[in-house]
Amino acid sequence: MSLARRRFLRLAGGALGFAACRPGPAEQTTAPTASGGSPPPADPPLRPEPILLGGQAQKILILGGTAFLGPQLVEAAQRRGHTVTLFNRGKTRPELFPNVEKLRGDRDGDLKALEGRTWDTVIDTSGYVPRIVKASAELLAPKVRQYVFVSTISVYADTSKIGIDEDAPLATTPDPTTEDIMPNYGALKALCEQAAEAAMPKRTTVVRPGLIVGPGDGSDRFTYWPVRVAAGGEVLAPGDPSTPVQFIDVRDLAEFIITAIEGGHVGIYNATGAPLPMGDLLNGSKAALASNAEFTWVDRQFLADNKVEPWSDLPVWIPPDPGFEGAATFRIDRATAIGLKFRPLAETVTETVAWWNTLPEARRAKPRAGITRARETELLAAWHAAHPAPGKGKPAKKKKAA
Repeated sequence: MSLARRRFLRLAGGALGFAACRPGPAEQTTAPTASGGSPPPADPPLRPEPILLGGQAQKILILGGTAFLGPQLVEAAQRRGHTVTLFNRGKTRPELFPNVEKLRGDRDGDLKALEGRTWDTVIDTSGYVPRIVKASAELLAPKVRQYVFVSTISVYADTSKIGIDEDAPLATTPDPTTEDIMPNYGALKALCEQAAEAAMPKRTTVVRPGLIVGPGDGSDRFTYWPVRVAAGGEVLAPGDPSTPVQFIDVRDLAEFIITAIEGGHVGIYNATGAPLPMGDLLNGSKAALASNAEFTWVDRQFLADNKVEPWSDLPVWIPPDPGFEGAATFRIDRATAIGLKFRPLAETVTETVAWWNTLPEARRAKPRAGITRARETELLAAWHAAHPAPGKGKPAKKKKAA
């Protein structure tokens, strides 16, 4: 593994997509792991014919379905006339969707609730370990026509190339049997893709999202910026305003996945937004929120000297350092050709802030991403001291007493 690759995984925390499908601490609850009542009757045999856009409604099984992306998938599927079943442990937001069928079990060793059932499509939002994905995909292979695996753009081995497409080389790990997810996140996701395809050849759809954003994002990675801009005042903006960033609203991702299912599209699809200059993100947020924010663009070297890391300390932003020149230039032509669409930035920004404002005060007091306001103030003061406005000069040093 290259130094650049290791650093990227460290900065990203292996989490371009990881937090999107997993709950944060505040979202976790407990519930019984078994559903009450009699087991449902066995389903009729799997229908062999494809179901195309505008055709017969589908029966969709979602593995997971209650964290960030999952609920949006449920709502998108229901809006479009499909029937949804959820399979999970019942430990995360079990109160969601009281009218949706819920099967209880554990992907790691307890798939009994899936036996004797058939669906048209399964959406796997919670696969991180190849062994576990292999088990579910092999069990469901004779029971479904299509397996949709939600992967990540972290699977790519080399982010130095501009315009990374779906055929680019994938990350690998020296030990393919490892189940240590975070340091091997991208490589394990790539192996999960392969496990799904091996179980259901030419019937697998792999969706590789970038940073997933919007209402309900428990990671706060994108949310940091709209919330900070909404607060107004002087805002530390990182690097060059022309540096591209990429992200996708969770609702747009969910709609795309349902569109891919309805169209019977298989294969691999990068699913993130078109590259957007960081300056456009911040200025667009300012306009959408009617904020009085003023951006002070602080250069990359100053931030590095002050131990401010891209992505982890200042999220969304990945400067084009050596090895990262293409980290926010992923190609999405293949996905847009089959129906990937995007809502306006203003909608994502304003609705993210509106959602944030509904959270408890204690939660909002401790954001999970970005620098603190105190740290921002400290950095801005240091920047202005080193870069005084024209005509002001640097402040004179105090003389020591004789």
